[in-house]
Amino acid sequence: MEKIVMAHGSGGKTGAELMSNIFGKHFKNDILDKMEDAAVLEINGRIAFSTDSFVVTPLEFKGGDIGKLCICGTVNDLLMMGAVPKYITCGFILEEGLDIKLLDRLVASMAKTAEAAGVKIVAGDTKVVEGSGGLYINTSGIGIIPDGRNVSAANCRPGDAVILSGTLGDHHACILSARMEIENNIKSDCAVLADIPNGLFDAGIDVKTMRDVTRGGLGTILNEIAEQSKCRIELLETAVPVNDDVRGFADILGLDPLYMGNEGKMIVVVPAEDEERALEIMRATEVGKNAAVVGHVTDGSGTVMITRLGGTRVVDVLYGEGLPRIC
Repeated sequence: MEKIVMAHGSGGKTGAELMSNIFGKHFKNDILDKMEDAAVLEINGRIAFSTDSFVVTPLEFKGGDIGKLCICGTVNDLLMMGAVPKYITCGFILEEGLDIKLLDRLVASMAKTAEAAGVKIVAGDTKVVEGSGGLYINTSGIGIIPDGRNVSAANCRPGDAVILSGTLGDHHACILSARMEIENNIKSDCAVLADIPNGLFDAGIDVKTMRDVTRGGLGTILNEIAEQSKCRIELLETAVPVNDDVRGFADILGLDPLYMGNEGKMIVVVPAEDEERALEIMRATEVGKNAAVVGHVTDGSGTVMITRLGGTRVVDVLYGEGLPRIC
C-alpha cells in the first residue's frame, strides 16, 4: 500500500507524479491546467472572499469526508454573504505515512463537490511534513455579489423572523460518535446550501442576514448577530428542530444542541411580511426541508430562549472548547 513520503514534498519527480496522478487528475480545468504561478481570473463588481482551514478527524465519516467538508464550508461562507461562488484555492498539509489511495478518494470528493457547487479549483499548494498519516486542508474562495444584494449581520430589526434550515447538531454528533467508536445512525449534515439563498433571492425575498450554523452552534451565532444589529433575539425552545437520535446522544453526554456544530445548516433573517413565503421556499429544497421559524428579533440586547414552560433564560455564547474539532 503506497504511502506519502517526505520526497512527495520535495518539488522533484516524486512530487510531480503526485501532482499529476492525484490533484491534476481530479482538479483539471482550463485555469489550473496552465500551471502558472498564480491563477488569472475574470471578476467584475463586488466580491466576497473567505478562507478556512480544516483539521477534522476522522478524515472520512458518515455523510462526508474532509474533502467534501472543505468545499462545502468555503462555498457556504460565500453564499451567506449573498455571493455567487466562483473560484476556490486549496492548500494541503500531508503527513508522512498518509495512504495515497485515501488521498485520492478525498481529492475526488473535493472535485465532485466543487463541480456540483459550480466552482472551479484554480490554484493550490502541497507540503509534506513528518507525522502519522494525517491531512490538513486550507481553502480560500471568491464569489461575486450581484447588484442589489446587501446581506449583513448588522441588518436585523425588531419584528424580523429568524428561520433555521433544519435540525441541529448532526455533524457534531457524527464526528464525536466516530471518535468515541460509538455505533449509531447519525450522519453528518455536510452539504452545500446554495438552493436556499438562490430560491430566496429569485423570489425577491428581502434577505437581511444569513449565517451557516457551524462551530459555536446556533446560540453563539445568534448572539453575534444580536450584537452586530444592536437588538435582542428571542428563541422559541419548542420550535428548534433536533433529530431524535441526536437529541438522545446529546442527553447521554450532557451536550446542548444549541452549541453543537453543523456543516449543512443555516439561519435566515427576513422581515415579518416575508416570513411565511421564505419558510415555504426553504422547505421546498432538500437542504431546507425541515426548516422552521425559531425566533424573532425584538428591542433590547443579547439572546434569550422562551422555554417549554413559558419562562425565559439567557442564551449565551459558547465558552471553552466545543470538542471535538468538527471541521
